[in-house]
Formats: sequence, C-alpha cells, structure tokens
Amino acid sequence: MTRHRSRLCLIIITGLAGCSNEASHVPNPLLLPFYGIGNAVQNAAYGERRGAVEVFVKTNHPALIADIDNGGGDQLIEAMNLARVAAKDRDILTLRLQSERALYARNQEALIVALMVHGQ
Repeated sequence: MTRHRSRLCLIIITGLAGCSNEASHVPNPLLLPFYGIGNAVQNAAYGERRGAVEVFVKTNHPALIADIDNGGGDQLIEAMNLARVAAKDRDILTLRLQSERALYARNQEALIVALMVHGQ
C-alpha cells in the first residue's frame, strides 16, 4: 500500500508542478482554444494590412522609389502609414530602404516585406 501511495504522491506533485505560473514552453491546455481564436484574429488583421500595403506598393512603385531616393515623400509616408510603421522608426527605415534601393527598385515584394517587417 505504501508503494502505491508514493507513486500517487509523485504523480500528483509532478502534475501540480506543471500548473506553475513560471515560464514554460508548454501552454496551459485549457487555454489552447482561446489562443487559436486569438491567432486567427491576428492573422486576419495582418493579412488585411499586408494586402493594403501590397496594392499600394504595386500601384505606386515608381513614386515610392523616387521618394526613397529623395529621403521621403508623400507616397513613402502613406506606405508607412498603411504598414503602421511607428513614427520613431521611419527615419531609420528610410535609410535602410535607401541603402538597398536597387533591390527595392527591381523587386516590389521585397519592398512590401521591408515595410511590413517594420510595421506594428
């Protein structure tokens, strides 16, 4: 009987250790459905924002490249607004876009990705 009690105690203690609020790679299984719903909502919002940036970049690509060359302009500001690039990050992003201007001039998808990566 003592042996079974020891095993039961070990199983209970191990199970309770998994219920800690400490950092863990294993999420609470009871919250997984809510995580799934939250991810679906975030993915939908990201997809909508990315779609708007993609349409804008493809429609205004030559003007965006000119704005990058000039260090800013209305089209680049609008692209950053659509991608939700924070105001504090815009100057740095403009410099990065200028440093790789040749890539963005020939590859619209790369420009879309650069804007989205810096967006919030």
